[in-house]
Amino acid sequence: MEKIMITGGKPLFGEVTVSGAKNAAVAIIPGVVLCDEPCRIENIPNISDVSVIANILRDMGAMVRRVDKNTLDIDPRPINTFEATEDSVRKMRASYYLLGALLGRFHQAKVALPGGCNFGVRPIDQHLKGFQLMGAKNDLINGAIISLDATESFHGARVYFDTVSVGSTINVMLAAVKAEGQTIIENAAKEPHIVDLANFLNSMGANIRGAGTDVIKIRGVEYLHGVTYSIIPDQIEAGTYMAAAAATRGKVTIRNITPKHLESISSKLREMGCEIDEYDEAVIIDATVRPLTRVNIKTMPHPGFPTDCQPQFVALLTTVKGTSIVNESVWDNRYQYVSELVRMGANISVEGRLAIIEGGRLTAAPVKATDLRAGAAMLIAGLVAEGTTNISNISYIERGYSDVVTKFQSLGADIKKVYYPDHDEVVTTA
Repeated sequence: MEKIMITGGKPLFGEVTVSGAKNAAVAIIPGVVLCDEPCRIENIPNISDVSVIANILRDMGAMVRRVDKNTLDIDPRPINTFEATEDSVRKMRASYYLLGALLGRFHQAKVALPGGCNFGVRPIDQHLKGFQLMGAKNDLINGAIISLDATESFHGARVYFDTVSVGSTINVMLAAVKAEGQTIIENAAKEPHIVDLANFLNSMGANIRGAGTDVIKIRGVEYLHGVTYSIIPDQIEAGTYMAAAAATRGKVTIRNITPKHLESISSKLREMGCEIDEYDEAVIIDATVRPLTRVNIKTMPHPGFPTDCQPQFVALLTTVKGTSIVNESVWDNRYQYVSELVRMGANISVEGRLAIIEGGRLTAAPVKATDLRAGAAMLIAGLVAEGTTNISNISYIERGYSDVVTKFQSLGADIKKVYYPDHDEVVTTA
C-alpha cells in the first residue's frame, strides 16, 4: 500500500508549474477517435486517468505512442470497433465521452457505464436525450453497458438540456461534429475545458461556434485532418496550490495558468485577505501580509466557484478564525471527506448541502482520500496540521494531480510517498 506522509507546519514558498488540464485531456483524447488522420496532443498531465483512456484507445485498435510524459501521438485510423466494454472503461467517469465520439464516427456505440469518484448520482439521461434527438436508439444491456444505434438516421438536432451539464455538453458536441446538418445545444455548460475541446475540434476542421456561451452551434463536416494541439492549463490544480499557499500562510508563484479561468477562486482568496498579483501566464498568491478572515462559498457552474475546488477550500477554512459556510449546489454527496477532516480536529457540521466550518487548529491523524478532490483537501490539511499525517487511498489523488509530491517538495513541504509492504516496514519511494 502506498501512502503520502506529511509533516505539517511549514509555510509554502517558491514557484510551481501547473500541468495540462485533466478535464480537457480526458475529453480531447476520446475526441481524436473522430479524426481521419494521426494527431499529437501536447501538455497532457502525467496522471493515471490519461493512462487509462490511452489504454482504452489501444484496446480498440488505435496506435498510441507516448513521446514523453506530457505528449501523446495517436493514430485513430486502425480503430475498427464501436465497442468499449473492457474493465478499464469502468475505472473513470470520462470514459463515457467515447459514446459521443464513437457515435459520431460509426453511428453506433457500445460503452460500459463509467466509474470514477463516488460522491453523488451521475445520471446520463441528458446525454441520451441529446443522442435520441440526433436519431440514436439506446439500450441498457445487463444494467452495465449503454448501446447506441443511429445507423438508420444520424443527423443534427436542436438539443435543450434540462440542467447545465458539462458531460452532456461535451458528449453531444462530440457526436455532432460529423452529424449531417446543424446541431444547436441550448443551456450548454461553459467550462474552460469545453472551450478547449471546441478549439481542438475546430483546429481539425470542425465547425463549432459559441463554445463558452450557453448556446453552441455545430455544423457537421465529413473529414477531420490531423493536428498538433496543446491542452490548456489545469485551473483546478492551480486552485489547489493557491488554497495550499493560503492555508499554510505562504507565498507562491504559480506558472502556466490562465488567470481568467481562476477569477472565482482568486476573488474568494482576496476576500479572505490574500494578496494576488496576476500576470499573462502566472499568478502570485501572498498570504503572509495580514490575518485571513472567514468567507462564505457557494459552488456553481462556470463562471461560478468550481465544485472541484470546494473540498480544498473547506480544508483552508478550517484554519481561519470564525464561522464559514459552504453551499455545495452541484453534487449532492460531496462532503464524504468531512469525517476525515474531523479526525484531524476540524470543527465542521454538515446539514444537507451546507457545511458549517468553525476555524481552529488541525492535528495529524491517519486519513484517507475518499475521492480525487477530497484527496487534495487531505494534502492541504496535512500541510498545516501539527505532527505527521498519513494519507491512504492515494490512487484517487494520482488520478488528477501530476507529480504532486515533487511539486509540494519544491515549495518546501515536508512530504513524501511511502510504501508499506507490511506492518513492520516502511519504504520511502518519493
